[in-house]
Amino acid sequence: QVRLIETGGGLVQAGDSLTLSCAASGRTFGSDFLSWFRQAPGKEERDFVAGIRQTTGGTYYADSVKGRVTISRDSAKNTVLLQMNNLKPEDTAIYYCAADGGRSLMQHNLRRRYIYWGQGTQVTVSS
Repeated sequence: QVRLIETGGGLVQAGDSLTLSCAASGRTFGSDFLSWFRQAPGKEERDFVAGIRQTTGGTYYADSVKGRVTISRDSAKNTVLLQMNNLKPEDTAIYYCAADGGRSLMQHNLRRRYIYWGQGTQVTVSS
């Protein structure tokens, strides 16, 4: 089993930066992708933000955040970080960390690929 705990959310102003952290425990080495998703207020869907492939270190980003967000992994601490810069009000959402549990034929940006989820951390960006 894999347990994921997100921290680092909060209330910030537009243009500010924020770093989210996802502490992973359990069999995380079995996962192919570790990713961040977000769910905006009033929306049912949970959208892909960024992902990192454990085997290659390759990183992947949604177009909406490309250039403003960096995902990284601290292997020693078994932590996945999401550095967000130049935050915008439309970035307001609950941010979730996710692990896919292993290789899959599904695209890395699909919610249904992921079987392990954290409880989420709220990010609110005021204008």
